[in-house]
Amino acid sequence: MSEDNHIEEMHPNIFWLKGEGTSSHSYLIRGDYKNVLIDSGVDKNFSRLQEALLRLGFKVRDIDIVINTHEHFDHIGANRYFQDYALIAAHRFAATKITVEDRYVTMYKSGDINEPSLKVHLWLENRFRFDLGNYSLEVVHTPGHSSGSICIYEFTRKILFTGDTLFAGGTLSYIGESGSVGDYINSISLLETRKITELYPGHGEVSKTPEEDMKRAILNARALLKDEEGVEVTHFREGS
Repeated sequence: MSEDNHIEEMHPNIFWLKGEGTSSHSYLIRGDYKNVLIDSGVDKNFSRLQEALLRLGFKVRDIDIVINTHEHFDHIGANRYFQDYALIAAHRFAATKITVEDRYVTMYKSGDINEPSLKVHLWLENRFRFDLGNYSLEVVHTPGHSSGSICIYEFTRKILFTGDTLFAGGTLSYIGESGSVGDYINSISLLETRKITELYPGHGEVSKTPEEDMKRAILNARALLKDEEGVEVTHFREGS
């Protein structure tokens, strides 16, 4: 059910909040116990995100947990607006880069003179689970795009929030400064063992053909290792 051109309810109480420009998408899950936001996007997209939340009846302080799929600026930049009210969660490999302000790896360049340090309250590990009552979310560590990349698997609907690990069509994401093509191939191979009905990526379109996307992503990654021509690689970087 569409709310407007940048809000879409994908399943009951699961909303796709579409990012603009270089910003990642955000996904809102209204839980029985807690409200979760997956990725906050870039600083300059915050007003758009806030407007979407308000349309759905949420204030910033109504978000209980923000889960970052990895440490790159386009997914963490708006954390600053939530971190005094919500628990910020990221894989421990991402948390180290965020909390020590490793600008080389995170590519974070807000330029705000009053910029606060970004916090991570929950340092996640593989198989960590969030029980929201109506939905259950499992953290799946999927290094490759970056060392701290995770996907988030929802058991009830068998959907996977993939961040920049996997995109519709199997388009290969930029392999970041802390990433590895070898790790990427291994991560996608492990995801192939799960029953997944839909992919909700950090950029681009939602996919209902996850098996095809995963196979194509592995082929693209192997071709990249061989430096073959015709490999579609997507770069989501500031100014690109």
